[in-house]
This record gives sequence, structure tokens and C-alpha cells, in this order.
Amino acid sequence: MKRGFLAVFCASAFLAAFGIAGPATAGGPSVGNEPIVVAVEAPLSGPQRANGRDMLRGVRLAARQANAEGGVLGRRIKVVPVDDRANPDLATEVVEEAADAGAVAVIGPYNSSVGVLNLPLYLERDITPVHMTSSNTTDGLGVTVQPKEDQISPSVLAYAQSLGASSVVMLVDPSEFTQGLADQLANGLQADGVTVTEIPITEGQSDYSAQVDQALGLAPDFLYVSTYYPEGEKIASALQSSNPDGPPCLMGLANVDPAFVAAVDLPTAQRCVFNGVPAAEQMPGARAERFVRDYRRAFDREPGVWGIFTYDSANVLFAAMEEAGNTRFAPVLKELNRTRGFAGATGEISIDAKTGNRRVVPVYVLEVDDAGDFVVANKP
Repeated sequence: MKRGFLAVFCASAFLAAFGIAGPATAGGPSVGNEPIVVAVEAPLSGPQRANGRDMLRGVRLAARQANAEGGVLGRRIKVVPVDDRANPDLATEVVEEAADAGAVAVIGPYNSSVGVLNLPLYLERDITPVHMTSSNTTDGLGVTVQPKEDQISPSVLAYAQSLGASSVVMLVDPSEFTQGLADQLANGLQADGVTVTEIPITEGQSDYSAQVDQALGLAPDFLYVSTYYPEGEKIASALQSSNPDGPPCLMGLANVDPAFVAAVDLPTAQRCVFNGVPAAEQMPGARAERFVRDYRRAFDREPGVWGIFTYDSANVLFAAMEEAGNTRFAPVLKELNRTRGFAGATGEISIDAKTGNRRVVPVYVLEVDDAGDFVVANKP
């Protein structure tokens, strides 16, 4: 596998590529062959749309850069967005939409509850998935460059251990990923003799004060919130209102989203720390810096958290196609699983062929700084 597929191009090519781009295509120079169609499945509308649109921009940026350099296999990349709205009921529908568009590969989905249903369908249709799900139930269903549950939970466990917690209360959304992550953490804590109490969180409620009061009434040493951000920010608001100086709180990875910070005031955003990956501009390394610069130029906005991962996903996919010499399902998936030492914007990427998962992932304990950005915390 080539060690990088990040385009290096002159200013004129950059401007030309971005000037040509349309709403559903990647832009760039035209070529004689049919374009290579890559679908992006994400929650492009609904409460998780900030994440989904950032994901789509990450792929579009990678495609535009590739197209400015002549495309992949001499063919232009065409990006087709499909919106699952984070809704498992749409899992089959979006696969058909991608297939009807002629997609040979898909980047996404993001939500594990969707991916556990439709990643097997993509494989059946010979559409190569580079997914964004973190549940270990999706291991082996394509490849991913982002963290999985069994790579995330150790850092949460280490944080709880650093606090010397003997009792933990978890507020848990029973969705595929959030429940799975909470279960892994609970097993680790209970093995250390820690008392764990779980309080269920139902998606879509306007207020979670009752659940927060129930949790605080148990006088835990530590609170863990395993939800997506629309619920997490409401829990944080209830926690800040009820007990701003109470037990330490850690928000799970699915809460790491700029929309979380935008929905609350700064003290509320800073009430808890977070487990996950920082905003793109906080990622270390020159390649991350170039990604942030190019993203700002392309879209006139700041990148979020997951666009940098879909950017790397797209570049890993393009490199696999080049190595395979074609876009066919089996050869491309084989090359994806052979990825070693790929120099990505999120760091070096190597794939474990047994699981399709990235071997070393950038997972940290984060905090929100005074500028409202997720940064690596100065805490255990």
C-alpha cells in the first residue's frame, strides 16, 4: 500500500478544482472514462446533521484533491451523498440509493445501529464499505479508520481508575454503539470491584432532569454518559443546573461534536470531560494542519470532528483502488485490508485484516477550552 495519497498541487489547480465542483459531485478535471462513484452515507439531516455534513465535506475535499491530480486510475471521482438521518429504519433504503447511483464503494455509515443492519447489504451488493461505525458488532464488515469500542473503553476505564472511584453511575442510550461501549466499561469497572448502576436514557426527550437527579441521588464518585450529543447536551444542562460542583462526569465519544458546545453555555460544556478524538485543528501533525487549511479554503468554515476521518477514509480507499488497478469489490477490499503505514491526516493508519479495524487509534480524554474547542485534557 502506498504510504500516502494526499494530493500536492499548485494554487491554480486547487482553485480550478473547487470552482468546478457541483453539489453532488467532487469536481476537478474531466476525463474520458466514466467517473468512479463513491457514496457517502451519513446523517445529513436530523439532530446529528452537523456530524454528517462534516463527514461529507471530508470526502468531497479528498475527491477534489484527487481529481485535481488526474483522478484515480485516470478517472474522476464522483461523490454521491445518501442521508440515513441516523435512523435504522432507513438502513436498507440508503443501500439501494447508493447502488442505483452506481456506487462501487461507500464511506459510512456513522451510526452503528444503522451499520449493523446495512453493512452486510453493502457487501452483498459488492459495494466496498469504509465505514465509520464504532461498535464491535461491525468488525469485519469492511474496514474503518476510526476507533472501535474495545479501543475506546480502556481510556475511560483508566480515567475512572485515576479518580479512585468505588461507585459509578452510567446514563446510557441503549443504541448499538452507546450500549455496547457502556457494557464494556461496566465489565472492566466491576472486575475492579467498582459498583456500577445504569440508568436508561430514551432518545428524543426534551429534558433529562429526572434521570440526572436519580443519578446524583445515588451519590456516585463518577458519572459516565453514553449517549449521542443531542441527549448528552441536555444531560449536561441538567447536571450543571442541579449540581455544578458535583461528581466528575465523562461524556462518551458520541457526544464529541461542535454542536454539543453550540447548544449550551461554556460552563455547561466544561462541566464534564469527554472521551474521544479532538476537533481536526487539534490533531497533531503537519498533515492535519494541511487538512484544516484546505478544508477552510474549500468550505469557508471550521472542520468538525469526523470530517478528517472521512477524508482519510477516502484517501485510503483511493490508494487501495490504485494498488488493485481497478475498482472491483474483492481486489479493493483485499488492498484495504493490506493497508500498512498509510500517512493520514489523523496519523499513521494500518488495518488489522482479521477485523478490518485500525490498529492504533487517536483516542484521548478531552475537555472544552475557553474558545469552545475540544482539546486534549490536562487530566489523566
